[in-house]
Amino acid sequence: MIDSQRQPTVCLERPDEGDEVAVLVDGDPFTAYRYRDADLKKPVLFPINAPSGDPVTRGYPLEPRPDDRGDHPHQVGHWFNHGNVSGFDFWNNSEETPPERADEMGTIRHREITTATEREGTAELEVRCDWCRPDDSVLVEENTRFAFRARPDVRIIDRTTSLAAPDEDVTFHDDKEGLFGLRVTRALELPVEQEQVFVDSGGEETVVTATGDHRVTGTYRSSTGATDSDAWGTRAEWMALDGSVGDDDVTVAIMDHPDNPGFPTWWMARPYGLFAANPLGRAAFDDGADPTDFTIERGGSATFRYRLLVGNDTDRSDVDAEYDRFTDGT
Repeated sequence: MIDSQRQPTVCLERPDEGDEVAVLVDGDPFTAYRYRDADLKKPVLFPINAPSGDPVTRGYPLEPRPDDRGDHPHQVGHWFNHGNVSGFDFWNNSEETPPERADEMGTIRHREITTATEREGTAELEVRCDWCRPDDSVLVEENTRFAFRARPDVRIIDRTTSLAAPDEDVTFHDDKEGLFGLRVTRALELPVEQEQVFVDSGGEETVVTATGDHRVTGTYRSSTGATDSDAWGTRAEWMALDGSVGDDDVTVAIMDHPDNPGFPTWWMARPYGLFAANPLGRAAFDDGADPTDFTIERGGSATFRYRLLVGNDTDRSDVDAEYDRFTDGT
């Protein structure tokens, strides 16, 4: 049992020769920055565990678990990318991408870890990545700082990502597939009574079967009061997903920062476990609206800030208070 009066210790563990940086809380796994898995087309945080130690992210395709859905192999843990960046699709790329679509796909390549520091209750990791065209030339330069924090019943990941356009104007075209993504474990899905078909921006169909007899406990709620299936495509400062994982009640919340482009963000709150904040998909979510088509001019940059909270059975006042801390910079 964790002492409620003691600040948990957060540390980073990096093997001498490896493809990840593990984040530990009091010596137990919280998450890991994974950047050279053969099946990945971008760095991810995987898995992400609740304070109980149970994973809130799906295991497939890296570490499949018996109840995992086998759809959308590009949705791994937590990732950050977009479906149409100057015509290249960074969202849907995976080892399962059909060969005929290879020349449409972008890949995010980890380049280096620039900083790894630890202090009481917090560990920070800064990385540099390149968003590459199919010919491996660099379209976007990424600098990301992760701050991993812990309290007895709460785990927090702050992500600050700056994207720069080194050689030409880069346009993030209006698209429903972006930006701050998370794929959750089966237990946090919403009940689905009928088979559903989802089509990506390239026209590829994915069939998601009904829940059946699987244990599914998820429910969405937003800062504006939208819930469950009504939450998809709405705008809000934050969105929370509540459910039971293992023997514990869990809340997973994503928070949008007021300084972000497109604030307040639109939400991809899918019942099958895709949970994403997308500030760059106005027309995709609002029929008749003008497209966003967000452009970073040559030599310029844009910064995005998000907080991911994983906590034990967190009510609205707790999430509101955490959001206030996030926007206050604490």
